[in-house]
Amino acid sequence: MKTTIPNRLANRKRQIEDRLDKTKLGDVSKPVLGASNIHYEIADRVHGISHGGIGAFHLLARRIGLIDAIDRDLHLLKMHLPYHESDHVLNFAYNALCNGDCLQDIELRRNDVNFLDALGARRIPDPTTAGDFCRRFDEHRINVLQGVFDDVRIGVWKKQPDAFFERAILDADGSLVGTGAEHKEGIDIAYDGTWGYHALLITLANTGELLRLVNRPGNRPSHEGAADALDRAAATCLAGGFRKVLLRGDTDFSQTEHLDRWDQDDRIRFIFGYDAKANLIDKAYQLPEIAWKPLHRRQAAEPATGPRRRTPNVKDEKVRAHEFETLRLQCEEVAEFNYRPVACHKEYRMVVVRKNLSREKGEVRLIDEIRHFFYITNEWAEDAEAIVLGPDGANGRCHQENLIQQMKAGVHALQAPVDSLLSNWAYMVMTGLAWNLKAWAALVLPETGRWAEKYRADKLWLLGIEFKTFINALVAIPCQIVRQARGIIYRVLAYNPYQPIFFRLLDELQC
Repeated sequence: MKTTIPNRLANRKRQIEDRLDKTKLGDVSKPVLGASNIHYEIADRVHGISHGGIGAFHLLARRIGLIDAIDRDLHLLKMHLPYHESDHVLNFAYNALCNGDCLQDIELRRNDVNFLDALGARRIPDPTTAGDFCRRFDEHRINVLQGVFDDVRIGVWKKQPDAFFERAILDADGSLVGTGAEHKEGIDIAYDGTWGYHALLITLANTGELLRLVNRPGNRPSHEGAADALDRAAATCLAGGFRKVLLRGDTDFSQTEHLDRWDQDDRIRFIFGYDAKANLIDKAYQLPEIAWKPLHRRQAAEPATGPRRRTPNVKDEKVRAHEFETLRLQCEEVAEFNYRPVACHKEYRMVVVRKNLSREKGEVRLIDEIRHFFYITNEWAEDAEAIVLGPDGANGRCHQENLIQQMKAGVHALQAPVDSLLSNWAYMVMTGLAWNLKAWAALVLPETGRWAEKYRADKLWLLGIEFKTFINALVAIPCQIVRQARGIIYRVLAYNPYQPIFFRLLDELQC
């Protein structure tokens, strides 16, 4: 990093801290928002864009070999007039990075001369051309594109410390992609009456990366195609250097016909939810009372400012006042026993959680209920409580729900803007690349040297933030664009507290 950049960032930080100083209030006799004489003009010589961080992520795509890999392995166009396959794929991802939430938002970028100059492009595909590109995909070519992403991510992983490769945790879940359209090929009605598609997502819990995405009709069960998708994702992780792989999923993904095959590989472990069938409930009731141990869930951490007085639970007061029936958890216990599913040739560990619930109406306690939740696993080293609540336990998979919500409402990848199952599948994969670029940017950041601990915290922060926060911090940076004979200069016009991370990323990419 140029020595002038840290000094200028520090100066801008001091300026904003001075403005936010509560001891310097200035004139309090009138509102703070006092601008009145406002005029607009069109700039003549100075040109800029609001999402100046896009150049850094284009540089990232080039440095990690993504652009070359797409053009080398993905062949959909007979001639390039003028777009290449990488231009089309990145067009979807960059639309999401610039806060676009539909195909039509590409038209905004296409008519922005400064955006085109920032990427060194004469033009980019329009929304109609982008939709036509989606229609060129078949299932094989979609998997080829996902394979390209896998090859690139393995190269990014190679830069990580040895502890990173201890164990890869793969989570599987499905999500409905609804659409009100009536003429989209492949749509069907789901269990809740939603018309549309049912996308399967395989994610890497370690980094939040989207490893595999499979689009299916809306009426297909969650586990359909999951075994193959998990196999592909696990193969990628093992090829990338991970020593162990843990597969996790809810009751829809127990897939007992595949458990023996996965168990034969010493590198693969699994924890799946299991349906509470009558024979399993009978086994749970037959366990001696000594086999049950209390299940202690993690308590919320105390605020850094110290304990605070809790406000009244208004919802609970209303439930009691209106005498609604409700369930309240009294206690939880955990036990285990060996169990062999019908489709398996060996026994596995079945961990069972017993929840003691009370059914109440108003202030009256009506009856107590016992409910059982089962988890099947080939992990024998951990105790039963760790299988449920441990860092890599079954409940850790709940974070995938947040990730899927980010793919829906943040990246806007889980949509169906085109006219067929395969074309919408391609759209989801290409738009979802924006989320992976966020993760790869974090993984590229070095975490060595004098400030290794701080750099490691920055990396974890970038891996864990929401997509909207990521855009506002590292992409929505107003920049002046200056085209020169030897390159393109982005002059940062505004300050935010995350720019030191942004410039460290640039330093790493420009090495």
